[in-house]
This record gives sequence, C-alpha cells and structure tokens, in this order.
Amino acid sequence: MNRPSRRAVVATLAAVLGATVGIAGVGHLYLRRWRRAAVWFVVVVGAALALLVAFVLPGMGGFGDPGAVATLDPSALPSVVVWPVFALLLLSTLDAHRLATVPKAAAGDTPACPSCGKELDRQIDFCPWCTAELEWVDPDAADE
Repeated sequence: MNRPSRRAVVATLAAVLGATVGIAGVGHLYLRRWRRAAVWFVVVVGAALALLVAFVLPGMGGFGDPGAVATLDPSALPSVVVWPVFALLLLSTLDAHRLATVPKAAAGDTPACPSCGKELDRQIDFCPWCTAELEWVDPDAADE
C-alpha cells in the first residue's frame, strides 16, 4: 500500500478542521485551488441559508420578525438542515483529499514519473523526487 504524501495528509487535515467549524474549502485553499475553494464555500453557505429559510424561519415568524435570526439556537437546528450541510462539508473534504492524492500530471500534458507519479521535467533523465532513471521516447520516432 502506498503511503500518502505529506501534501495529501495536510490538505485532508486542513479540510477536516475547516469542516468542523463549518467552513468548506479550507483544504482547497492549502492546495492553492482558489476558485474551487470559493465554489465549495459558496455552495455550503448557500445551501445552509436556503435550508434555514425553508425549514427554520417559517416556524419562527419568518422574515417579519427581525429578532428571529438573532435568537436562533444552533444546537436546536433540525436534522433536515444539519445533515445536508454535513454531507456537503464531507464531500468538500473528500474532494480536497482526491485533489491532493491525484498527481497533477494526470490532469494535463505534463509527464508523470512511472515510479512515484509526481510531475517531471522532460529536460532531465531522472525523477527529482525519487531519483528513478527515465528513458524518454520521442513520439515522432515511435510512429515510424
């Protein structure tokens, strides 16, 4: 079994810590995936607000009572609000873990080391991460 990289462990830990306080996208911020972090944050906050408006505020007097939101007890939220938000935070954490464990080379044209899977530079004949020797095959010569 492969050991997870430090990057994957830290990203997953950051995502879990962020999720425990209700902030989605923290693991993505560590991975420098700014847009993805912003999208996860907006999705979770938007879903939480939509669920609160749909299920909690009508029972508290709705928008007509300005003190209704101020007196909202977080520990008394119904499960119809808590579980979907929890599921979204879990999905955000899993997405950050997946992004951290999938080599960047799998997503683009950058070659990956056959031994460790990390990004390679075509101008050198060894992997700078695991020192495995590499043999580059010219794609034009392989067709002949």
